[in-house]
Amino acid sequence: MEPSKLIAVILFISLSTCNAANSKLFRQYIGAESDSVKLTDMPINPDVEVHFILAFAIDFANGTTNGKFNVFWETNNLKPADIASIKNNQPNVKVAVSLGGDTVDGGRKAYFEPKSISSWVNNAVSSLTQIIQQYNLDGIDIDYEHFRADPNTFALCIGQLISTLRSKGVITFASIAPFDDSPVQSHYLALWKTYGRQIDYVNFQFYAYHKGIGVSQFLHYFDAQASNYKGGKILASFISSGDGGLGPGNGFFEACTELKKQRKLEGIFVWCADESKKFGFRYEKLSQDLLASA
Repeated sequence: MEPSKLIAVILFISLSTCNAANSKLFRQYIGAESDSVKLTDMPINPDVEVHFILAFAIDFANGTTNGKFNVFWETNNLKPADIASIKNNQPNVKVAVSLGGDTVDGGRKAYFEPKSISSWVNNAVSSLTQIIQQYNLDGIDIDYEHFRADPNTFALCIGQLISTLRSKGVITFASIAPFDDSPVQSHYLALWKTYGRQIDYVNFQFYAYHKGIGVSQFLHYFDAQASNYKGGKILASFISSGDGGLGPGNGFFEACTELKKQRKLEGIFVWCADESKKFGFRYEKLSQDLLASA
């Protein structure tokens, strides 16, 4: 082979390798379903970056919504002192808060329903800054699942919120948590199109697919969402109970091993610690061991 062609091939391989990389990031939602789980209960591999995501802060008070967020996660063991303690003792741990979620106040849907873009953003920045600073948090996660606003309004509100909190130094990372539903995807893809560079991780809810999918189907879905959120760090995910998608006892780790071989394993996240406690957090340990060896 001519020297010039050989150099071109080497450069191509090098660039391809640089654009694909595994990660040692483990993320887990906590506090949505139980007040008995402690951060100190959780397995934490020192060779993995661990994010605990408090679920949820919701802009809901007295039946109204407009960006005025309040704490709705179970605070019995997730108080500011608990978060400060785990972060002081485990330097590889960060803590975020997830916004929105599925339901609020006894099962009512948690709608994204701003009265105006400017008022929602102003209220959200103010109320979330107070919560983030009070609880010593590092980032936010966007998990709205129900909408009474068009995709463009959602994109502008959430995009401006993330960029403002970043510019003020209130947060150091942001993530989104979409799933394969047409209204949901239309809102998150609008946000991604305009503000994708502000979003560090895509916590795609692969467990929202029907229960019993196989490894090959999971990998197909993974590639499809990586294409939708092009350039994003797409995390593989499972639900602790195994009630949806590819369960942790039914091939999830086989799929992650294949993603790792393809240099696509950007991390793993789990819904949720509250459910995992009854399983002794064994799948969290397996996840972190797999990531640590990446």
